[in-house]
Amino acid sequence: MNGSTEHCVPTYLSELLDRFHGYLRGVDNALVRDAVARIDWTMPARALEPHPLPCLSQLDLIAELAPPDAQPLVQLLAERRNDLYWGQTYNAADFGSAFLQKYGWLEVFGLRGHFANDEVAAGLLILGPDITYPDHHHVAEEIYIPLTGGTEWRMGEGGFHVREAGEVIHHASNVSHAMRTGDEPLLALYIWRGGPLAQKSTIPGAQGRG
Repeated sequence: MNGSTEHCVPTYLSELLDRFHGYLRGVDNALVRDAVARIDWTMPARALEPHPLPCLSQLDLIAELAPPDAQPLVQLLAERRNDLYWGQTYNAADFGSAFLQKYGWLEVFGLRGHFANDEVAAGLLILGPDITYPDHHHVAEEIYIPLTGGTEWRMGEGGFHVREAGEVIHHASNVSHAMRTGDEPLLALYIWRGGPLAQKSTIPGAQGRG
């Protein structure tokens, strides 16, 4: 996922960063406000080749499910899905090919995102219906905000609990967490900070970042 820095930023990429920032500015949460305030939003763009994934088919339903405050971001994501670089950490040997059909992430900014930032990484995760993202942990602190509801989340030794769209979910450094979707897909915004941005997560039986 390498690309050189560009000075001429495509309009849709500028809009993506603006809408990503705009959604976060509207979140009434002290942790999110702190994270947003610490980010230098004047980031240089990278030239990345589009890399669509099968999970992008979920964006049509996700656009119907997302609440009004997330619609500007989600609609742009759905419209420009095939112009963006979507990644996968895992392979079929890790979780099976069915998982890969319903999983992918877009790094908006970070070490390998559409915008360059070596201090914080942030983007969007898609999980299709009826899959489990197994327990994993990493050094970096992670903030998640689901933009669709109904997914079950687990942290530490606790059980799975349904989280609604707009809830702020905080995973401290090296705290184990997992997600399990039901009948509907998940789109979640994430922020990584305070640790190695390219470190692979620790997962029983597999190594990866997520």
